[in-house]
Amino acid sequence: MARPKPVTFDKLKIVAENRRARYDYYIEDTFEAGLALQGTEVKALRAGEASIAESYAEVKDGQVWLINANVPEYSHGNRLNHEPRRPRKLLLHEREIEKLLGAVERKGMTLVPLMVYFNSTGRAKVELALAKGKQTHDKRATTKERDWKRDKARLMREKG
Repeated sequence: MARPKPVTFDKLKIVAENRRARYDYYIEDTFEAGLALQGTEVKALRAGEASIAESYAEVKDGQVWLINANVPEYSHGNRLNHEPRRPRKLLLHEREIEKLLGAVERKGMTLVPLMVYFNSTGRAKVELALAKGKQTHDKRATTKERDWKRDKARLMREKG
């Protein structure tokens, strides 16, 4: 029987990406979570202004929160503008939250946001990864393997 393909999410417009996450962590599993946003946050995201480089997620009181994600104030917002680094609630099913909580508590894993995007229906979503941190020697091995793949592809193009 064929191995099932991994789940790919319907990403229409990528707003922010945490490219360093795949270098710093082993990605075990990914989840798609909705974001509970205020009005000016949605407008700022649609303008493509967001950063999730230093952010993480945590489970508190049966809810998942995105911590330290930077969505700057909307330029045309008034006094009702949002706070840029406020904790934002992530919308997940209860069974998914239980799975995340169990992995974080028992296995010592981390919840890392990989990207923020708008799906085909126009909803803001976060691709959340259940990850385990890499040691320094693991990062060196990853870099060495990536460089070797690049060199191998270049040699194949030249000789091919």
